[in-house]
Amino acid sequence: MSFPSLIPTPRPFEPGPMPPSRKSLAAPLPFRFAAQPVDRDVPNRHAELFYLQKQIQSQTPMVIVLEDGERIDGCIEWYDRNSIKVRGRGRTLVYKSAIKYMYKLGDNG
Repeated sequence: MSFPSLIPTPRPFEPGPMPPSRKSLAAPLPFRFAAQPVDRDVPNRHAELFYLQKQIQSQTPMVIVLEDGERIDGCIEWYDRNSIKVRGRGRTLVYKSAIKYMYKLGDNG
């Protein structure tokens, strides 16, 4: 009893088209999250950090208005590059990219 061969028979080498050289490939476009500032916004970044730090230290009641119109009232607990944590009726983590504007609770925005 003979079994058919499971190993394929080798084919002779046939040269095909050469892959493009590395120099001819286009570099991918840079990607940046919306909340991350670009280099030209560095002075604004320092102003933002100073303002947030001042509001955290004084525990100023703030109103944060989101892009969709939702309002979040509370004090800012902490922040990082992409988000702000607000303590109000509950604790809420808000992405900076979702914030339309913010103001102190005593002011009318």
